[in-house]
Amino acid sequence: MPTASTPKQATEQRQASLVAAALDLAAQRSPANVTTADLAQAVGITQGAVFRHFESKAAIWLAVMDAVHDDLLARLRAAADAQAQPLAALRAVFMAHVDFVVEQPGVPRVIFQELQHPEDTPLKARVWRLMQDYRGLITGLLQQAQAARQLAPGIDLQAAAVLFIGSVQGLVMQSLLSGQVGAIRPLAPAVYDLFQHALAAPPTRTRRPQETPA
Repeated sequence: MPTASTPKQATEQRQASLVAAALDLAAQRSPANVTTADLAQAVGITQGAVFRHFESKAAIWLAVMDAVHDDLLARLRAAADAQAQPLAALRAVFMAHVDFVVEQPGVPRVIFQELQHPEDTPLKARVWRLMQDYRGLITGLLQQAQAARQLAPGIDLQAAAVLFIGSVQGLVMQSLLSGQVGAIRPLAPAVYDLFQHALAAPPTRTRRPQETPA
């Protein structure tokens, strides 16, 4: 038999709805142009009711970035954990990130817009935390690949992590410029293959036994 939501649960549900609405609207227009009136209309409440759940519009975007951080990192870690080999895990993370962007095109719009601001803000700090945790995940997988001798000798792991992240960001930026986010899905495997080809250890050659002279 269903039970009524507690006031706390009702608030959490409304907050989650406002966060989802903010991301949906950010996919359609500049996040800077999303107003609390827009959010209120999207979830079917009054503008004044928005401030019963968040103290300010800035607080809404902080909640958005916290939700993105938790959701994206959880997906990427799950994708990596499902693979037995480090390079396979890196490929899975790459594809999972692309899928996430296709599903949530508002996320890169929020991130790129915030990083353009010269001043430090609490939201920018959240973005940097996401990027640092993301880089840590990629670097850890690269270290595992190096330990498993799946990488060519002498590979700079920090540079490799930058190349990985830059490859994803390049696809994302292209999707935003073209307005066709889903178009990056078929491109992603080939882009990752180029990344892996640049880093992977050459295949081991099987030595042929020397012929015995007659």
